[in-house]
Amino acid sequence: MSKYGDAKLKADLVLEGGGVKGIAFGGAIAVLAEAGYRFPRVVGTSAGAIAGSVVAALQEAGEPLERIVDVTNTLDLSKVRDSGRVGKALGPLHVIADGASLIFEGGLYEGAYARDWVYGVLKDLGVTTFADLRRDDPESALPLDREYSFIAVTSDLSDHRMTLLPWDYRYYGLDPDEQIVADAVRASSASPFIFEPYKLRTPNGTVTLVDGGILSNYPIGVFDRRDASARWPTFGIRLSARESVRPHSEPVTSPIGIAIAVVETAMEGTDARHIDLPSTQRRTVFVDTDAVSVFDFGITREQRDELVRAGRVAAEQFLATWDFDEWQRRYGTRPPTDAQARVSD
Repeated sequence: MSKYGDAKLKADLVLEGGGVKGIAFGGAIAVLAEAGYRFPRVVGTSAGAIAGSVVAALQEAGEPLERIVDVTNTLDLSKVRDSGRVGKALGPLHVIADGASLIFEGGLYEGAYARDWVYGVLKDLGVTTFADLRRDDPESALPLDREYSFIAVTSDLSDHRMTLLPWDYRYYGLDPDEQIVADAVRASSASPFIFEPYKLRTPNGTVTLVDGGILSNYPIGVFDRRDASARWPTFGIRLSARESVRPHSEPVTSPIGIAIAVVETAMEGTDARHIDLPSTQRRTVFVDTDAVSVFDFGITREQRDELVRAGRVAAEQFLATWDFDEWQRRYGTRPPTDAQARVSD
């Protein structure tokens, strides 16, 4: 029996983008699973999409969600920085090669290693296409064509819109059930300037997709019902401390640092208004990962372990005060107005 009770609890799960910091998801999700929670629907952006796809596949295979820590430990971060096609042609000239990839292909790295890692992990769990993640939930408020247990958030540079995959594949004239889950994750995690954009081939041409965090790094409201009270809660996991306790950052001066800061600002600034809502804060697990940089692919084993530990601590603190009935009474019947966002909770 879990120390939180023996009921099989349900919650939808929203996972923020955050690069290397996403290792902390493993610790937080393991604690939620130990408390008895299972996640009928998971939405993730970038690193959140990587972790979210693994969560959905583990559940589909009937595997313990606590395995997520061991699974993510098999991701070799040093290999994530893989040269693009142009870069590979230049061989050992790494700096020139990466620069060529950035100029000619739109990103320093190809992103193939991470995509192939996700593909292999999911395939071992019996998941290849989105058909393997279809849900059967007669009581759901979602249309039938949105009944999937995992959604990846991407940004469509061609049509200037946020794209939720597999929900929006039909917009491009594609059958969602036939699309490979790892490709959607690859698109969601294509951080501008860092990884090459993902090219989605459609009947009407090729569409360029990049990191979903550009438009919504923390899509906490994706599963919220507007017609009735929720059947179960939505939990979000953010890879940062609460704004009030975050330290001041150092000045950004180098050209590469500025480019990365622009991307990070876009990811964090877009969601800032609804993150500040009391209704959002109350259902969010805040994991303090400020000691690690988003794109620090050279972190040590000790740093990885500390991220997992931080995730566990944050989830335990969240569960110690979480009360779904209270949240439902305060916020569950309708989303707060902008005016309410400024009211102290």
